[in-house]
Amino acid sequence: MGSVVVAIDQGTTSSRAIVFGADLSIKAIAQAEFPQHYPSSGWVEHDPDDIWSTVVETTRQALAKAGVTAADVAGLGITNQRETTLVWERATGRPIHRAIVWQDRRTASECARLKAEGHEPMVSARSGLLLDPYFSATKIAWILDHVEGARDKAARGELAFGTVDTFLLWRLTGGKVHATDATNASRTLLFDIHRGEWDPDLMHLFRVPASMLPEVRDCAADFGETDPALFGGPIAIGGMAGDQQAATVGQACFKPGMMKSTYGTGCFALLNTGDEAVASRAKLLTTIAYQLNGRRSYALEGSIFVAGAAVQWLRDGLGIVKMAGETGALAAASDPNQEVILVPAFVGLGAPYWDAECRGAIFGLTRGTGPKEMARAALESVCFQTADLLAAMRADWPGASETVLRVDGGMVASDWTMQRLADLLDAPVDRPEVLETTALGAAYLAGLSRGVYPEPDVFAEKWRLEHRFVPSMDEATRSAKLARWKDAVSRTLSRPG
Repeated sequence: MGSVVVAIDQGTTSSRAIVFGADLSIKAIAQAEFPQHYPSSGWVEHDPDDIWSTVVETTRQALAKAGVTAADVAGLGITNQRETTLVWERATGRPIHRAIVWQDRRTASECARLKAEGHEPMVSARSGLLLDPYFSATKIAWILDHVEGARDKAARGELAFGTVDTFLLWRLTGGKVHATDATNASRTLLFDIHRGEWDPDLMHLFRVPASMLPEVRDCAADFGETDPALFGGPIAIGGMAGDQQAATVGQACFKPGMMKSTYGTGCFALLNTGDEAVASRAKLLTTIAYQLNGRRSYALEGSIFVAGAAVQWLRDGLGIVKMAGETGALAAASDPNQEVILVPAFVGLGAPYWDAECRGAIFGLTRGTGPKEMARAALESVCFQTADLLAAMRADWPGASETVLRVDGGMVASDWTMQRLADLLDAPVDRPEVLETTALGAAYLAGLSRGVYPEPDVFAEKWRLEHRFVPSMDEATRSAKLARWKDAVSRTLSRPG
């Protein structure tokens, strides 16, 4: 068996491949960005061929950089942007529409209709999710309704649906395997997270034929092997998990009460609740954290749609900074007497508000407001939103009361942002030595199934702290800032209160 494991990390704005050694050290990284498409306000799409070509390109580059061949690879793991929806022809593998990205809000009116008809309690009880355009089911229905002949083809069993993991697996195996894992399945609105099966009533409600759906497997399982022509030989595919669940695994959050938050394009916080699927009263999601050996572990999840995307907006939309890394220093030098609040509802607000129709707003502008204050407002918006999530988790589940937050993702490199996060949460924030936790989680799952990495409890012992950020803000200041944030959000919501 080979000596390395490859992780494919297919994200919202780029694809990456990372080669990990037998000791879980990083041997090589390759990354490639790809275009975003915005055909209408609130709509976000990807070209499936861009996703595919960047995955193949970066995997080949990473193998070359590491100086290894396919024969040296013990296994390959896949982690992916979740909920993003693809539909393709089984006969040709050709997608019938661009991928509709998780951020896309085009089905907001359909979700509102289903909610008004009283379907949400049943949907939530079975899927753990809310009726929101964020998830895959209404995206599938939209494609079938808007691509000529698609519904007829689906009825004849000629079309396949997949989130990005499933699409990549299909392509990597030359169309031989149509499968997903339990974590990605749990994000579709079509999966009963308690029984671990596709739900006929949900399929009927969302008008999605069962013939389109992939087989659901454990996160560490046999997913087939890659077409030998792709990488110079076959590679066994042994692991799969949605990006946030993969990061939960990579952060070794295997015990109930452990929590991680990933700061990428969006922000996603998962709190491990063990074998208890906690039904949220605070509009959080109940989801599958991971499934190993047929046993499901659950999590409460809070989803923030815009985190790093707010910094990208400063860079690409406003031209305030040339590089995202500049924002921490700008924020540190900002005028503390200006209380500028950015509510980054560019595509609506996620948990705990779930308002698809509201849009972003800025409050507290003065003639003296400049790039420094805007940078601070963008970074603080991520911290404020995380505070909302933690408060909701504490309200839902007693085990969240003394949580230490483990963080990862591009934004956590900023000391200023992580300190402000700890201050506004009034809780410690732990940054690990290995920040590539999403890819690490995918690699670990693949290595676990292939017998080259240890069981979870042993893997957890290898987690190492790089820095702990401890709260230092006084309670009066914290409370005042949180109150200003809540007031700003209340003025932004499309349905105040």
